[in-house]
Amino acid sequence: MEKKLSGTLAIDLGNTNTVVTFQDQQDTNSVLIEIPNITSSPGVIPSAVWYEEPTKIIKIGISALKMKDNPNSQKCFHSNFKRLIGNPHEKIIQNNILKPTECAEKFFKFLWTRIPQKYEIKRLVLTAPIDTYKGYREWLVSLCGKLCVDEIALVDEPTAASLGINVPFGSKIMTIDIGGSTIDMNIVKIDGGEGKSGPIAELLKFKGNDVSSISKQKIRCAEIISKTGSKIGGKDIDQWIVDYFLPDNNYSINLLKAEEIKCKLSASSINYENKFPIKLLTRDYKEKEFYLSKEIFEKIIIDNNLLNHLNSLLKDLLNEARGKFCTVDDLNAIILVGGGTQIPLIKEWITKKIPKIQIKSPPPIESIALGALAMTPGVKIKDILMKGLSIRLLNRRDQKHFWHPIFYKGQTWPTETPFKLILQASKNNQKIFEIIIGETKNEREYDVIFENGLPKLSEVQSEEEIIKWDKKPLKITLKNGSNQGEDFLKIFFRITKKADLLIKCFDINDEFLGEYNLGNIF
Repeated sequence: MEKKLSGTLAIDLGNTNTVVTFQDQQDTNSVLIEIPNITSSPGVIPSAVWYEEPTKIIKIGISALKMKDNPNSQKCFHSNFKRLIGNPHEKIIQNNILKPTECAEKFFKFLWTRIPQKYEIKRLVLTAPIDTYKGYREWLVSLCGKLCVDEIALVDEPTAASLGINVPFGSKIMTIDIGGSTIDMNIVKIDGGEGKSGPIAELLKFKGNDVSSISKQKIRCAEIISKTGSKIGGKDIDQWIVDYFLPDNNYSINLLKAEEIKCKLSASSINYENKFPIKLLTRDYKEKEFYLSKEIFEKIIIDNNLLNHLNSLLKDLLNEARGKFCTVDDLNAIILVGGGTQIPLIKEWITKKIPKIQIKSPPPIESIALGALAMTPGVKIKDILMKGLSIRLLNRRDQKHFWHPIFYKGQTWPTETPFKLILQASKNNQKIFEIIIGETKNEREYDVIFENGLPKLSEVQSEEEIIKWDKKPLKITLKNGSNQGEDFLKIFFRITKKADLLIKCFDINDEFLGEYNLGNIF
């Protein structure tokens, strides 16, 4: 019997390709999922749908692409639908049976049923374009109710791309994405840095329930500084290759063959003069062999004015950024995304245009999906605190005791890093400190919080009643007394796998005073 893997599935829906990757909760490595008759390569699914009425026949991915030459393709074949979802500025020309949102929903639902059974999905992570985030999110919220999974989180694509290559929080990055149908350029600022919290995922579903509307947590997405783009992409390059040999091409299969040789010629190890055969179908449906070298390939790109077009887009992007007081010198990195950016001529172009900024070129197809996994780590099994824990301290000014929170409801345990607290003497020559722990009693309204970038369901802590533990308070004795208001004790709190609250104590000079078990949190 095949061993089941339990963990997180990430789906990055692209306009040309969709990426599906999985991370087991006991592993730090991700796996690109292969699905027969759907993926074109491990983890990569062409974003295409074939849907017939009234038979309800549906095909997606590579199976849908194979139907493109079918006589009914104008109505039944759907592609380029992702960019239309939540985009009020894009005019939809309705020739197909399905609307873009309907098409994407059928794509998702069909894909969901075809995920191999050995993958037990505890959490689903989805990505969303930053420029149409609001409308795209609304569609996803509707979709989430129809997917059978307990936990669904959403991340924005630029942030996911930056995390996929470990760009520091707070960075300003330029992303150049040349996909199959579009070129997208943007400059964004990744949330965080300078003492601010890092980017987080948005929780849409938790424990099977829709929580998309009850969270007061502000979603921290990337901030768009400037953006530009056009409806030119890798498919156009394929068409240019075919047109170079067969200007009157009538067969879509020739475009697939052109894509194959384009990918081969995009490898940096290929010599400039080497020629590679490409077999194309001519008008009489006979196969004819042609030869294409990297030299001819680059000539095709230049002759079709792609580099001039990229120059224009880049100029518009930088001009808009300057209007928001962002220049090239402010950029931390340039990220190349999408298969088209792997063409050596394109890499050479951006390197010459902006020579001072580091160019990062992660795996072009799966980088965003991998970054999405990084934002919602599922590599450790953790539980959630059902009550908050606090320590009783004295307010010297009012001479009244108050409860200072240590751990909040909704935080995960066991703790990875201890909670550090530095205490001051409340009176002169103080040598003894009593550690008194309390816990929250009453439940209040529900909210969503985020711990280490992982969304969890929590209860709001404000105005909750705290009751003192009935356990005997721990007394810490110091060798030397401290005067009122002076730092004199360091305490590190943590919760173990057995749910015990442990503390390590040090004096202000870091002399170890002992480790103690204050009791079980249940």
